[in-house]
Amino acid sequence: MARLADYFVLVGYDHDKRGSGDGQGRIIQRFPEKEWEDNPFPQGIQLFCQPSGWHLVLERKSPNFFVAVLTDINSERHYCACFTFWEAVESSQPQKNHTNDVDDEEDSKFVQAPQLFAPKSLVLVSQLDHTEVFRNCLGLIYTIYIDSLNFPLESVIGNLLTCIIPITGGSQRTISLGAGDRQVIQTPVNDALPVSGCSVALLLKQLGINNVLELFCAALTEHKILFLSSSYQRLTEACRALLALMFPLKYSFTYIPILPAQLLEVLSSPTPFIIGIHSSFRAEMQDLLDVIVADLDGGTVLIPECIHISVLPEPHLLQTQTALSMVLDPELEYADYAFPPSSMSASSMKFQDKEIRAVFLRLFAQLFQGYRWCLQIIRIHPEPVIRFHKVAFLAQRGLLDVDFLTKVLEGMAFARFVSERGSPYRPCDLFDELVANEIERIRSEEGNAQKVLKHVKEISEQLHRNENPYPAVAMHKIQKPKEGSHLRVQQNTFPHLDEGTVQWIVDQATAKLKNAPPAVKAEMKCMVPMGPPSATMIDQNGIVLANSARRLEVVRNCITYIFENKILEAKKLLPAMLRALKGRAARQCLTQELNSHVLQNRAVLDNQQFDYIVRMMNCALQDCTPLDEHLVAAALLPLVTAFCRKLGSGVTQFAYSCIQEHLVWTNLQFWEAMFYSDVQNHIRALYLEVDGDHPSETGCDSIKKQQRSALEVAAEQLRMWPTRSKEKQQELIDKEESIVYSQAIHYGNRLTYLLLPLDTSKNRLLRSTAVGDLESVSNSFVTNSIAGSVAESYDTESGFEDAETSDVANSVVRFINRFVDKVCTESGVSNDHLKALHANLPDIVQMHIETLDAVHRESKRHPPIQKPKLLRPALLVGEELVMEGLRVNLVPDGREESVGGSLGGPPILPAEGAIFLTTYRIIFKGAPIETLAGEQTVIRSFPVASFAKEKKINQQSRTDQDSQDGLQLRSSTFQLMKITFDEEVASELVEIFRKHIHKLRYPQYVQSTFAFTVGQSPKQVVESKQKEKNPSLRTMSKNIMKNAKKTIGRQYVTRKKYTPPTWDQRATPHGDNLDQISVSEEIEQSALTLSTTIRSDKSTMSHMVERACCRDYQRLGLGTLSNSLTRSKNEPFRITTVNRMYSVCRSYPSLLIIPQTIQDSTMQRISRCYRQNRFPVVCWRNSRTKAVLLRSAGLHGKSVVGLFKSQNAPAADPSQTDSTSLAQEKYLQAVINSMPHYADTGGRNTLSGFTSAHMNSSGKWGSMRGSGRLSAYSLNSDVGLRLAGKDTLSPQANGGPLDSHYLRQPRAGLYIIGEKSQLKGAKQDPSQQWEVVPIDIFDARHVKTSFKKLMKACVPSSASTDPNQSYYRSLEESDWLSQLHKLLQVSVLVVELLDNGSSVLISLEDGWDVTTQVVSLVQLLSDQHYRTLEGFRLLVEKEWLSFGHRFSHRGAQTMASQSSGFTPVFLQFLDCVHQIHLQFPMEFEFSLHYLKFLAYHYVSNRFRTFLLDSDHERIELGLMYEEKGERKNQHAYKSVWDYIDRLSKKTPVFFNYLYAPEDGEVLRPYGNISNLKVWDYYTHETLSEGPPYDWELVYSRREQVDDGERAPRTQRKIVWPCYDNQNKTEPDAISKLLEEMQSLESELGQVPDKWKETWDKIKTTQRTESKQEGKHLSSSSLLMSSSLSHHRRSQCVYLHEAAVGSTLNLSLDTDSSTTSTPSSGVMGRKSTSTLYSQFQTSESEHRSYEGILYKRGGALLKAWKPRWFVLDKTKHQLRYYDSKSDTDVKGLVDLTEVESVTLGTATLGAPKNIEDKAFFDLKTTKRVYNFCAQDSQSAQQWIDKIQSCLSDA
Repeated sequence: MARLADYFVLVGYDHDKRGSGDGQGRIIQRFPEKEWEDNPFPQGIQLFCQPSGWHLVLERKSPNFFVAVLTDINSERHYCACFTFWEAVESSQPQKNHTNDVDDEEDSKFVQAPQLFAPKSLVLVSQLDHTEVFRNCLGLIYTIYIDSLNFPLESVIGNLLTCIIPITGGSQRTISLGAGDRQVIQTPVNDALPVSGCSVALLLKQLGINNVLELFCAALTEHKILFLSSSYQRLTEACRALLALMFPLKYSFTYIPILPAQLLEVLSSPTPFIIGIHSSFRAEMQDLLDVIVADLDGGTVLIPECIHISVLPEPHLLQTQTALSMVLDPELEYADYAFPPSSMSASSMKFQDKEIRAVFLRLFAQLFQGYRWCLQIIRIHPEPVIRFHKVAFLAQRGLLDVDFLTKVLEGMAFARFVSERGSPYRPCDLFDELVANEIERIRSEEGNAQKVLKHVKEISEQLHRNENPYPAVAMHKIQKPKEGSHLRVQQNTFPHLDEGTVQWIVDQATAKLKNAPPAVKAEMKCMVPMGPPSATMIDQNGIVLANSARRLEVVRNCITYIFENKILEAKKLLPAMLRALKGRAARQCLTQELNSHVLQNRAVLDNQQFDYIVRMMNCALQDCTPLDEHLVAAALLPLVTAFCRKLGSGVTQFAYSCIQEHLVWTNLQFWEAMFYSDVQNHIRALYLEVDGDHPSETGCDSIKKQQRSALEVAAEQLRMWPTRSKEKQQELIDKEESIVYSQAIHYGNRLTYLLLPLDTSKNRLLRSTAVGDLESVSNSFVTNSIAGSVAESYDTESGFEDAETSDVANSVVRFINRFVDKVCTESGVSNDHLKALHANLPDIVQMHIETLDAVHRESKRHPPIQKPKLLRPALLVGEELVMEGLRVNLVPDGREESVGGSLGGPPILPAEGAIFLTTYRIIFKGAPIETLAGEQTVIRSFPVASFAKEKKINQQSRTDQDSQDGLQLRSSTFQLMKITFDEEVASELVEIFRKHIHKLRYPQYVQSTFAFTVGQSPKQVVESKQKEKNPSLRTMSKNIMKNAKKTIGRQYVTRKKYTPPTWDQRATPHGDNLDQISVSEEIEQSALTLSTTIRSDKSTMSHMVERACCRDYQRLGLGTLSNSLTRSKNEPFRITTVNRMYSVCRSYPSLLIIPQTIQDSTMQRISRCYRQNRFPVVCWRNSRTKAVLLRSAGLHGKSVVGLFKSQNAPAADPSQTDSTSLAQEKYLQAVINSMPHYADTGGRNTLSGFTSAHMNSSGKWGSMRGSGRLSAYSLNSDVGLRLAGKDTLSPQANGGPLDSHYLRQPRAGLYIIGEKSQLKGAKQDPSQQWEVVPIDIFDARHVKTSFKKLMKACVPSSASTDPNQSYYRSLEESDWLSQLHKLLQVSVLVVELLDNGSSVLISLEDGWDVTTQVVSLVQLLSDQHYRTLEGFRLLVEKEWLSFGHRFSHRGAQTMASQSSGFTPVFLQFLDCVHQIHLQFPMEFEFSLHYLKFLAYHYVSNRFRTFLLDSDHERIELGLMYEEKGERKNQHAYKSVWDYIDRLSKKTPVFFNYLYAPEDGEVLRPYGNISNLKVWDYYTHETLSEGPPYDWELVYSRREQVDDGERAPRTQRKIVWPCYDNQNKTEPDAISKLLEEMQSLESELGQVPDKWKETWDKIKTTQRTESKQEGKHLSSSSLLMSSSLSHHRRSQCVYLHEAAVGSTLNLSLDTDSSTTSTPSSGVMGRKSTSTLYSQFQTSESEHRSYEGILYKRGGALLKAWKPRWFVLDKTKHQLRYYDSKSDTDVKGLVDLTEVESVTLGTATLGAPKNIEDKAFFDLKTTKRVYNFCAQDSQSAQQWIDKIQSCLSDA
């Protein structure tokens, strides 16, 4: 029973506080004046009576009514029913400030002030929510007042305040206030169910289904919700409706349905809320960025962008939407029916309201189904303590990833739900029945709309019956005011009531209540039903795999083998078992099987068994998901203290010391769940034992009791609790507390076991973690040490690090204290017990530390588990170990080939072995962990000098959890090592290893690199003060310097000790202060004559003359040193020695080619115009057009202006700049005049003097050779557009050119290719004979960036699942192929210019990067000499080494250049050569392996060739001419070229069998990106032997390795991708034949010929006749060549490329991209003659007709020679031999190509004394053959036979 109304209040306008701004209200009277003890008067009622503020108005308003809700400090809600009317303000009161309160202000002193009306409110305060009753009561009081009825207001109010009604029970109560009124109040049957009236239906009507669902989800996930409406009562109804929808959850945050204007700042509260405000305050909502605003009048819900609302999971969302639409719009289902049902109207608002609530009630039943099975009862007495296991609930339901449900379970509403509904013995309601009994029905009815609707209506009927238990309600009788009564002019004010009368009535009623017997409410408590167990709902997501049975069998068998000590059998099954443990079922099976082998809580194992069991536990715990936490980790927790091994006398090691490195042990929620679970089991056992004392129970009852759950036991105890004596009650309380206390001690021990590391002396707090709240974020620990994470988590609370953090023991104690505090406080443990626990914990931890010390000590002495023997790597001569091998695991990276994957085969990686650091390489050598591949050896290595980047990784090994943090080492040779260190490797050793790598990678001086220190002890690092290694070479360098002093004369030259200069100094414009030689700019020409130097030191100059570039200049006809000295005027160019002392340009060679007419002194001035003083010099000349190729650096800014200035332009101030510009122009003009067809003409030339032979291109585009097509590009203004990438002409499909008309256009004699950015704004002078072509070109920074991306694309560190990071996407983003395209495009166009008679000057950047690339490629394409082995070496030596490409700087070879980073300019050039090689495989003497070899060794620092940045630096170190001296160590090659020469004599590894060049061939490769291929050098690797570029390592030591040093050998012949060298297992045909020839010669006792000699013999015999036959060549079994003159460009069919051979060093390296098959031949499709050439024995030949004929050679003046001809009708051939007995075919004519056979005439050189009719001609599609028979008769017979053969065809 409860009071209907607690207080009646009269609130009016406060006229005393009307000064300024809004008015205020005041409480005029309150009844009763004395506060009730059980319900204090709520403060601030006057604010809620007028939520918009107290205002005076000009006209009387109609009375209004609404209910506001106030919440007190105890979270009790007070319903304030406000009835407001307006009274006239008495005119006698001063009105000077009325205008402040008047809306329509009238400011006139002479007009009488208008009549004003003030609001007054009747307020009824109650704890009950009976809105209509309140409306009627207040309306009655107002009616009595306004109509002046004859009823005393005091008695009415007194009766109202003394009215007592029941709260619940479904009873009806008739009340009367003594004014002739009658009301019937219906109480709900069950007050647990909310009463909603029509509010829910109204809310759906106002906002719609989806908006309401969004608000529903927002409220459940604790967002801020704000309702807007112009109606206060609508706001209250909407808030009430939202709370009703949330049942069975109760809202626990701020709830203010009507918020007064004065309290609007509440909206800025950080906590969630549900608030309603008047829509007039909408403008004040603009700043609220985290509030969801629902406009009830407009029907909209506005969700800010920053808010994400977790929505209902599917299928619940769709089902709820469907059910709501069926309820709200039942006609929707039949809207499309042809004959819809006649009556289908929606239910009334009241019924619709309950149906909507029923839908939401069903939803909650589905969401919370099985929740009672996850309740843990911790205490039963004196009060039940219940905890909900959230993780178990979500995991069992398979809803771990559902964001909505996770947030709901973590919210305060659900915590209140558990505390109120968790008790197993309490009154039940509709929701309990749904969850317990209707779940199966709900699940079965899914998808059936009619059944769902039927169930909804059943639930709604129960909800309606709860609110309206009696359908026939007695009629209310309430007096209402007369219509319009509030508008009467003359109204009295509301009378002042007599407080005494009202108080007397209240006191009388109170006294009666005291004397009346207390009403006893019979509580209908019962045992709450559990519902279906959640176990029936597991595995909805298909967790169980199809082959799980087989996997479980593997797990069981493996464990059985281990415990039966069949270790070998177990070892075979172990990898399969560890893979199986990735499945959840296998993990559970593991725990069950291990549990079955524990006897009396202990299982003592031997070392091997212990190791295997620990590995299995670690694997099962690895990547522990929340579901595994309460399944696997919980099951393993008792086992880790059961399995152990004996280490010595009295020393036992348990499994827990080996499985500590898992995050689950740091999760406080896990420990709490485990603790509460164990406590629950013990509590259940306690009461089963207590109840088991009754002897009257039968055996059947006893069994049933044993099967009861803990909650059922608790419910029974709660039912019996009142019947027990106080002594028994206290005894049970003590027993329960004892259980909790003992479990707390037990878990303190368990935590100690799993938190204290085995080696407690080490400070393992290495990782700092940002841990906020240990309870809520305990899953976020990412740490290597549990104690570390614990300590860090405590320190975050105080905000500073304590010194105790370093103490592991204190950290563990603090963590356990925190745990104990939490669980014991929740479990109701007394303070005395808690203090005792805290006192004991440090002792427990200290005792365990002492035990662990002994275990750690013994485990160190104990022989470790036998690990695989470390395999030592083979080393080069002179290569020495810097560090012994560190035991590591090599783990897979992003390349899938090594892990099986789509290519098949067992996983080669991960592999276990060791990593070695030598003076030359970083090497991993080991064996695969996978048993099926364990017999193989895995080698992965790269040179230390190519080391690019390291990165620390935390890789958890798949099989062994003992590995520490690892390293990822990346190399610029496209290699990647991801290694994790074994537990035996100390972290100090890892640091030493890293430091050694960095020390070797970046030595202080270049002399400290491996190429210099080879053969020395690694400790003997070369210092600057050390004794010089090569005194003779040093002397030579000093002699050069001395001669320079004599020669230069008065100029002072200093010779300093060499210190590597910084590149900042080297980049200065002039060469006067760069290094140890200092020369002033004004050098006298007379002092620089070379003759003085030659006389001083002839040997030095002879070395210069012998340099490769000088030999090449002589070959090109660019002059010799003798010609240059005598100044012969016949030659247009000469060799100058102006730079012999490197005084003009440090980075140029000593001898340079310049025009004959240019003086050396002029060169001094010209050099100042160019960056780094790199002035234009000639580097190549076209032998046909005599056009020259020049190279230089880019111009300085001023020099650009001078270059474009006209010679005749007036100069205001002639200066040195002008003279420099003139000298520059003179120089360029001299270059133009050097070309024959430009020398005699002036002005711009038109190439009109070109002969037709010159007009035809001698090169080849695509697959055509000698087709006579004109060259490709329009070469005037179009050249610049082409080079700048602006294609004005549409290219052909493959990137080939179009025919153009450029020959008719005027063309420049010299084109200068310059940078567009540098030449911007410059205008060409029309009188000049050269043309500047500005182009956009990438610089070194772009190359560096592109290379990094290319490495990550080709060798990714981890497999990417992101489709945006696929291999091809990454390759495209790297821009590498785009840069290759640009280089090839520029190079081909320069080739075109040169081939058509224009000289070209490449003048880009500093002249040593892109310039070198373009110049080298142009020469390679134009001159076939550079496509030979010797020529390519010469090209690299000349253009890259002599002309000063900065190999040391770009390769970051020393500490000084470390910061600049690795920039592979030379590698990019090699890749371009590789692209050309692929397109023209017959034009190169060297193989693709040759390019890979150079790409590898130019960064390996094994050879000295690619060290230092210029010839000047090499002379300084005495390297320039050292190859002439004696080598002390014949194996330590200093030059890569010597090494290549030596190797080429032994094996054809660098030779291209397809090499068949054509004279004067100019190559024009396709350059489009679609024509470019990714070099397999970037992607290919051989794990069986490492990189195949150190020949000695792969072959020479193979047979010397002792069997004990390598993995067991096998006889199986298996080829695995990425592991085997396919070129050895599948050698190409030619290598196989050469190998067989050597074997046969060895068997016959002959000395085998060298492979080159054998090859040359075969080639010579084949070419003898081929030359006479022109292009029609015969084929042999070696397929040297065939009739493929039209198919010389490769179509992806070519020989395997050479890399490493067979046992005789003859086989070639297979090109991974080839797809050639035996039928496709070597170079394409075979001709008919080729197909038949395999039948060569004379006995089996078909000879239709044969005889001797004279045949004339193919050339013009070739002689006639007699040959033995055979006409073969079967093969359709005319073959010829040297003689009748010869079996080797010298040539043949394919008769299918014959067009006619006619009589011929005698020609010059024909045989004498032969009649004219003996000659006849054979015309084919390709040429005409001239034959001569012995006489005319014989000739006629030949003609007839051939004609007959043709007709037969």
